[in-house]
Amino acid sequence: MTEQRTPQTSLYAQLLQRDRRRTLRRRRIVFSSIAAVAAVVLAGIGILAVTALNFTNNVQRSNALAANHAVPKLTLDTNILVMGLDTRVDEQGRPLSADLYDALNAGDESTGGYNANVLMLLHIPADGSKATALSIPRDDYVDIAGIPGQSFKAKIKEAYGYGMATAKTRLINAGKPDDDATYQTAREAGRTAEIATVTQFLGSVHIDHFVEVTMAAFYQVAQAIAPITVCVNQATQDTYSGANLVAGEQQIDGKQAMAFVRQRRDTTDPSYAFSDLDGERRQQAFIASVSHQLKQAGTFTDLGKMQSVLTAVSKNIVVDSGLNLIELAQQASAATGGNIAFTTLPITGFGTSPDGASVNTVDVAEVQASVAGLLSPQPPSTATASPPAAGSAAVQGPAASEVPGPSAGALAPDGQGATPASPSGPATNTYADWTGSLQGGGVPCVK
Repeated sequence: MTEQRTPQTSLYAQLLQRDRRRTLRRRRIVFSSIAAVAAVVLAGIGILAVTALNFTNNVQRSNALAANHAVPKLTLDTNILVMGLDTRVDEQGRPLSADLYDALNAGDESTGGYNANVLMLLHIPADGSKATALSIPRDDYVDIAGIPGQSFKAKIKEAYGYGMATAKTRLINAGKPDDDATYQTAREAGRTAEIATVTQFLGSVHIDHFVEVTMAAFYQVAQAIAPITVCVNQATQDTYSGANLVAGEQQIDGKQAMAFVRQRRDTTDPSYAFSDLDGERRQQAFIASVSHQLKQAGTFTDLGKMQSVLTAVSKNIVVDSGLNLIELAQQASAATGGNIAFTTLPITGFGTSPDGASVNTVDVAEVQASVAGLLSPQPPSTATASPPAAGSAAVQGPAASEVPGPSAGALAPDGQGATPASPSGPATNTYADWTGSLQGGGVPCVK
């Protein structure tokens, strides 16, 4: 029988207390620390074979997928789980530089925990057909798996932290020193728990590979590929995140890229409400935009620039031990060409857990049916159109003359505002909220 969770370790209790003490500004920082990294992995995969040697030498490898491989692999398709952590340290648990903490504007190493605040499953079909990216809302209240001897419910993002804290406590209680080896073993347990929880929640989906990054990677990659073209439906500002965006397409720098993906409100228009689910849509739009931009600019053939991007990524990334970049490059032609659709998995509403936390309520059967339909669609000759999600407001984009232009007097990209984009074509898709499917291959306009 599934029981409610009572934390059994002082370590995780401290993490929970520390999280609750964080200011509103810090609690909402960088929901999408993985977005730029995923964009680079997705968009640049076609030339990774060329730069694979240096990337492989720098990146940290993990065996956390070993337990997941007990889940049968039913097709030749490839599933990659992308996990973005909210920790303010690197993958070795070391503090970041003072300059990076200043750029993140999210506190120092004493702030944050080990929640997987970003969870996205990239599905690459073996036959080269359209790829799919499934965003898993971080606050979905689910059964936690992968922690020996324990059964409880929590937010899906918390599986990593619970798994890590439980393993570290057991190791120290068994006489192991509180050193780097113990820390890394505990991190492996966190990854194992997060992967097992996601696999179970999605319906025993086989995960072939995973990519894990810290929030520092977002800023590093965004800086390396800036300026970045994004599009929003209306002008919006947020003093908490620092977002200052004009209507329509615009080019932003690394700092505004961070503000773009973490904006959760409009401080000039309180009626223009945002949520974590809108953040999921911003993630998807950012990946689609960056992928399109890099391809249009010919960055894929600029090995020097891609090397610098991948080097930045490798310092704050962990991948599974079996990830073969050359094979992945051969499988990912659909994704690199923009032939990809992004979808956020459904929730049934919002609620409160027994310990008072705000959570998303979910219908597990509905989620698993959605996943099965997205990962194993019917053949084109027999498929029928699926009805849009309830409340879906995704619509076909306007004609070029109807795309809203930048507001007059836009500020320069110095971290305080944004400038109009150079002519690069209008947005091809407009999305009023987080529901429905977002199509790759262009620069989407989003809330």
